[in-house]
Amino acid sequence: MAQGGLRKWVAEKWVDIGAPKKDGKYQPCGRSKGSKRKYPKCVPLAKARNMSASQKASAVRRKRAASNTGPKPTNVKTYAKKKR
Repeated sequence: MAQGGLRKWVAEKWVDIGAPKKDGKYQPCGRSKGSKRKYPKCVPLAKARNMSASQKASAVRRKRAASNTGPKPTNVKTYAKKKR
């Protein structure tokens, strides 16, 4: 794979953009079993820093609107398609 590929992808720090801390930092991705937290929208930290507040809100809103039933989480795209 070009430029690191899968190894680089796995080594990135993944954060939950749906649950920012008050000091501007992010919680680590995921949630523990039995947790009552809402569905986490996880992205690499570098991508989270480059996203605007409205892009983060849109991604989290679409993730939570997806039907997350079943044992596996439903994936949604981080950036929405632009309407023409």
